[in-house]
Amino acid sequence: MERILFGDNQFFGINHISDQKSREQSILFRKDTAILNILNVAKTAGVNTFMCTTHDRMKGVNNLILNSGKLYADYTIYPCLPYAHKYANAVTELGFSGALKEFMPNDFLGSLLKGSTAVITRNYISLMELFVDAELKNFKGLNTPVIFLQNVIADLLLGLGMGDVIKAFDNHIRKKYKAEPGYITMNLPAMLEFLNKNEIYNPIICTSINVDGFRMSGGKSAYEKILSSGKCRVIAMQIFSGGAANTSTAIEYVCSLPGIESILFGASKAYHIQETIDLIRKQDIIQFHKISSNHLESVL
Repeated sequence: MERILFGDNQFFGINHISDQKSREQSILFRKDTAILNILNVAKTAGVNTFMCTTHDRMKGVNNLILNSGKLYADYTIYPCLPYAHKYANAVTELGFSGALKEFMPNDFLGSLLKGSTAVITRNYISLMELFVDAELKNFKGLNTPVIFLQNVIADLLLGLGMGDVIKAFDNHIRKKYKAEPGYITMNLPAMLEFLNKNEIYNPIICTSINVDGFRMSGGKSAYEKILSSGKCRVIAMQIFSGGAANTSTAIEYVCSLPGIESILFGASKAYHIQETIDLIRKQDIIQFHKISSNHLESVL
């Protein structure tokens, strides 16, 4: 994985601090070309990996990327599924039964409506695979070496202890898509233990890591201990504490931690994109020299 990854929250009006900013960003990126323009900025600055949800808008953006020729020939996308709001909105608009008809295969829906528990129990892994395939259909033809399970589902499976489903997801991504599965979580310690218990080792885990402990269930010290253990490959997200942290302080903290393979961030303005990338690279150089100096002192 690359050191710096570019995220998509700003494109779809997701802001953890300000509803007003969410509305402004929704208007700013109402056209797919506006999204591509910002991806161009990040790519020009050297960030060649885009981590995004399977939002319906991504179909248009992906088509633009596919039609961009050599410019995006080396580009990588990390899809994150499912886009849960799509299903919630379907229930709101169509009702529960209507939403089931919209997304479920007819034979499975028939079994469900008839109350055939045996059939449902036998097929729920297959249903999961069908949903995964449906979520990823708009990414066909793109380079997607890592495919993530969103925290809304990953943490639900963790809470319910449904190891068979998490293991089936892992197997499906590896076998059908020849990709590595990744897991987004709000509880790194519990998720790592859960994955290891189900024989998923050295996993790719994307989780909140920031100087304020924002959305770090279990506490900063538990996260820092895991990072030092080297038992998983971590992508740090929400590094700015949802927008509350000072930029320089936030990046200095994250870059000082061992075991963080990649840093994920999103921004809607060219200046902020370049500033963040420059600060990460600067801090990485500082940390490299610190480590080198300490190693030299220990040898002498």
